Amino acid sequence: MPEEAERARRLLPGAATPYLLVLPAAAYLALFVLYPMVQAVRLGVTDAQGAWTLEHVRRMATDLYFWPAVRYTLLVTALAVPLQVALALCIALLVNTRFPGHTAFLYVCAIPLAVSDLAAGLIWLSLFTERGYLNAALVQWGVLRSPFNFLSYEHPAWLVGAIVTTEVWRATAIVMVVLVAGLQLLPRDYVETAAVFGANRWQTLRHVLLPLLRPSLQTALIIRTVLAFQLFATVVTLSGRLVPVLAGETYFWYSLYRNPHVASAYATLVLLLSALFTWVYLRTLRPEGEGA
Repeated sequence: MPEEAERARRLLPGAATPYLLVLPAAAYLALFVLYPMVQAVRLGVTDAQGAWTLEHVRRMATDLYFWPAVRYTLLVTALAVPLQVALALCIALLVNTRFPGHTAFLYVCAIPLAVSDLAAGLIWLSLFTERGYLNAALVQWGVLRSPFNFLSYEHPAWLVGAIVTTEVWRATAIVMVVLVAGLQLLPRDYVETAAVFGANRWQTLRHVLLPLLRPSLQTALIIRTVLAFQLFATVVTLSGRLVPVLAGETYFWYSLYRNPHVASAYATLVLLLSALFTWVYLRTLRPEGEGA
């Protein structure tokens, strides 16, 4: 028994090392993510005295901008995220061919990573505004007789299209980096074996690469969907409040109306939607062979 106790004492530091290594990250997440999350949920379902109430949720649901914000948030997410994943996958596959200059091409495609939401909105605002570069070019080329107001309340489809275009340009690089990393980790033996058995490029992509990329696609979709639900600066820059979104209403209720309780109800809804879509991705895109 004393020998076993001494052996356990000697092994304890090594066994505890992994936990000590993740402790700073866990403390950071608990302090700056979990605690604010719990506080937001609490504010959304309690009154000023701390009593339980659903009045803030009712006020949120009856808000003039609530259902448009839900509709536009889901619409922008449904349009932008698949386009970003498809475009990022094409770029990643092209880079993975290692054509001459692929490194420089990858760096150029990754440039939008350094651009903030607000800066991206301002860049594309200078293109889409009535006196912007796009109108100037179309009028000069004779496509339009007079400038067209792309960002008008009279053309909501153009407003949504401008927002989706800006987001695709700005955030596709995030998905691309994840997919490029995933492709780099795949052994080339699978592709070479598929070629030996006569598989063409499409068959190799569909039956070999995409199934092996499921973990990377899962990660990319979760990241982009969660960030899409938090979309705010780009939307406000391009459309103001003509295209309300959930993150924007959270901001307006907190800063403009000075009501943190309703703002927290909006934030809780964003949290629930993010959790729901994350669960769907984890269920539908889990690697083959994993249990339920």
